[in-house]
Amino acid sequence: MSGHAGGGGRRRRGDHEEEHVNHERWLVSYSDMITVLMALFIVLFAISQVDQEKYIALRESLAAGFQDNTGTDSILDGTAGTLDGQSVVPQTSSQQGTAGMVDADMGLGQQGTTPSPSATSSDAPASGVDPEVLAAARAESAHLDEIRDAIQRHLDSAGLGDTVRFRVDERGLVLGLVADDVFFAAASADLTATARRVLDVAGPTLKGLGEDIAVEGHANVLPVSGRYATNWELSADRATRVLRHLVEEDGLAGDRIMAVGFGDERPLVKGSGAQALAANRRVDLVILSDAPETVRALLPALSKE
Repeated sequence: MSGHAGGGGRRRRGDHEEEHVNHERWLVSYSDMITVLMALFIVLFAISQVDQEKYIALRESLAAGFQDNTGTDSILDGTAGTLDGQSVVPQTSSQQGTAGMVDADMGLGQQGTTPSPSATSSDAPASGVDPEVLAAARAESAHLDEIRDAIQRHLDSAGLGDTVRFRVDERGLVLGLVADDVFFAAASADLTATARRVLDVAGPTLKGLGEDIAVEGHANVLPVSGRYATNWELSADRATRVLRHLVEEDGLAGDRIMAVGFGDERPLVKGSGAQALAANRRVDLVILSDAPETVRALLPALSKE
């Protein structure tokens, strides 16, 4: 009995020791994956650093390699492909048109109230400008000139030729209603009879345009009292009065026009002299160009040619 029990305690001949399970085998696959990802990102970083000359050389080398022994054209011929260092998806004229529509949509909120600081630059268009952009800018400048000339002719016919000052900035064509007490009395937003006549004369031309219009009210630095707490309210009311007249009396579509007041923060003439006080009491009508921003940037310089 005891011998049998002792024999049972021995490991039987032929039995194998239980195989040890490696619970960390997943680390090998994980490490391989990390290594591959690292190599991928290195390659992506490397190819993102475009060296045009090297890519052109590579393209020509590949083209020569694929050329068959008969001397026929390579399968890589016929296009420069994406190895020319240029954008894979160049901006086309249709894309520029889309950009223009986006600008026009934003015009009543951003373009209409934020002229670029370079808008008053007298420099001629840079020689390095894309010819297509320059051609589009010249065409847009000519279009704005036609609008200006049409309004000026109507004003001249009505004997009001000297009441509006025209200028062009990066937003478009600006009609400055500046003539001392001709449009607004001091500390007042009431339209004078002359102001109403000017708007009625310009109204039909403005109504027939496709561009949006921003009405910008301004005031001089003299403090106000009574009806208006500050020049902000005064300038905003002046712009609103002009907007309402154009919409209610001259039939301009309400979804094409906005009004904003700038107080005395954007003077046309610096200082507090008599000329500055008269010139800065004004309202500007801005015909917002719907051209792309790259085109509009050239308009101030072209208007001075």
